[in-house]
Amino acid sequence: MQIAIVLYDRFTALDAVGPYEILGRLPGAETVFVAERTGPVRADTGALALTADKSLAEVPSPDLVVVPGGPGQTAQMENGVLLDWLRAADASSTWTTSVCTGSLLLAAAGLLKGRRATSHWLALDALGRFGAAPTGERVVFDGKYVTAAGVSSGIDMGLALLGRIAGDEHAQAVQLLTEYDPQPPYDAGCPQKAPAHLVEEFRTSSRFILT
Repeated sequence: MQIAIVLYDRFTALDAVGPYEILGRLPGAETVFVAERTGPVRADTGALALTADKSLAEVPSPDLVVVPGGPGQTAQMENGVLLDWLRAADASSTWTTSVCTGSLLLAAAGLLKGRRATSHWLALDALGRFGAAPTGERVVFDGKYVTAAGVSSGIDMGLALLGRIAGDEHAQAVQLLTEYDPQPPYDAGCPQKAPAHLVEEFRTSSRFILT
């Protein structure tokens, strides 16, 4: 199985690295980071870069596609090269997945019309404008399409998909070896639980208001 993780300028690092750590442990899988051009691609903070070893053109038909989100997603919404690649790769993929606002790129490519999907909580309304049926669930399966909510949920998506592909015991082993046992010091990880003034502050300043 070939796993292609898409990179673009100002992606969110954990959106890509979370699934990489989990799905990269599929037996016999080849994981490759791909971008429009090969070379380092800067994450949203500018302090970290991941290397795209292959261009999109060099990986035409991966078995599993992972599209991360991040602030740079907005600039990619009309990138014909990327959207055309997503459509072509999806035509033969076994699984097409996204994390956070990566689902907006799948939606912009026309892949989520009429499908249940999720995204970062701030982006759910924008997702609906592309014909998807947005849901606030953390991980959503709809056929071969698997979408994850914001950032950290990419780890959950990776484990859920790993279980589907390699079986529950293998996924449990990977969870154990990565010691994925979240015990956050705060219970503010979703808008239903976070302080109301923070939720309102981020909604007011969200880049998705006019997306």
